[in-house]
Amino acid sequence: LTDYSIILLIKGGNFSSTNTYQDLVRKTYGLVGYLILSTLQFLYPFIAMISYNIITGDTLTKVFQRIPGVGPDNVLTDRHFIILLTTIIFTLPISLYRDIAKLGKVSLISLILTIVILIIVMVRTVTFSPQIPKSENAWIFAKPNAVQAIGVMSFAFICNHNSFLIYGSLEEPTLKNWSRVTHVSVSFAVVISVVFAACGYITFTGYTEGDIFENYCRDDNLATFGRFCYGVTVILTFPLECFVTREVIANVFFRGNLSTVFHIVVTVVLIAVATGVSLVYDCLGIVLELNGILSATPLVFIIPTACYLRLSKERWNHSDNLISCLILAVGVLVMTVGFVLTILHPQECSHGKEMFYCFPSNVSFHNSTLPP
Repeated sequence: LTDYSIILLIKGGNFSSTNTYQDLVRKTYGLVGYLILSTLQFLYPFIAMISYNIITGDTLTKVFQRIPGVGPDNVLTDRHFIILLTTIIFTLPISLYRDIAKLGKVSLISLILTIVILIIVMVRTVTFSPQIPKSENAWIFAKPNAVQAIGVMSFAFICNHNSFLIYGSLEEPTLKNWSRVTHVSVSFAVVISVVFAACGYITFTGYTEGDIFENYCRDDNLATFGRFCYGVTVILTFPLECFVTREVIANVFFRGNLSTVFHIVVTVVLIAVATGVSLVYDCLGIVLELNGILSATPLVFIIPTACYLRLSKERWNHSDNLISCLILAVGVLVMTVGFVLTILHPQECSHGKEMFYCFPSNVSFHNSTLPP
């Protein structure tokens, strides 16, 4: 669905002679559509910033706990202190850059570390999974609240907001070339995501946390190295989201241009608010769910198809029109049902707690009480 909607987005741009997501929506649905899109494009990266801070606090505190002499009462094991420290030293200074091209090397490092993390998760699936009892009904494919998972997957796959930028950077920006690039990149992302998710769930089944590194025991040295890589990746990714939120504010309120003073003020305010929320709230799962359902789902499924259907001059039974209607219906259903389920059945969060299987006596107890 994501792959198809990205291609539809560019087709809509060609129909309307526009070269940005904002211009496409403005030309199709006017100022109201433009403001709705701008709001969603702000919310998605802003909530992502909050989730990245939560991950940083969760992962790096457990990394520092493995340093000799750092006890439970040490300031380095306080998630609030870690979030503030990494914000002041790393994310804020990097986010103050005006040129996003300067983050190119940062993105390369993040990609390399992502592969390292994936390898660690795969290794621990083989070596750690046999020690963990499987949860009840672990292999049921889907439960009634499965729609919530679609929101998280939408969060992971969204790239519509920068599709026009990538399309314009092609040596030959044609629909054929764009389709090829989209198929290859989305397929690669699917493989990485499926391997990561499958390995994580095979290892922890129903005990899987929103942040998978919350599942590993604190004395697991390989997992500790994975947490370190994970924390670094997130810290380096945070500024990219800050660039997007700042760009939306600049376009809506400052006609696309921020003076040096306003550039600094807007950046500091954005990061301060995101950091404040992440200090107060620490459960990652529901943050990802809400961001996926409320922001990513309309950006990926609803808006591109709605624009295409309004601009298309093909007959109503043309394949693109029919598939667009299907994707639009799926998007509305996922957004509505997912939001209701997330509010009624929020993910439980065992933040910062050592899992029961990290204690041998508890594992024996759980094994004896699990159904055959």
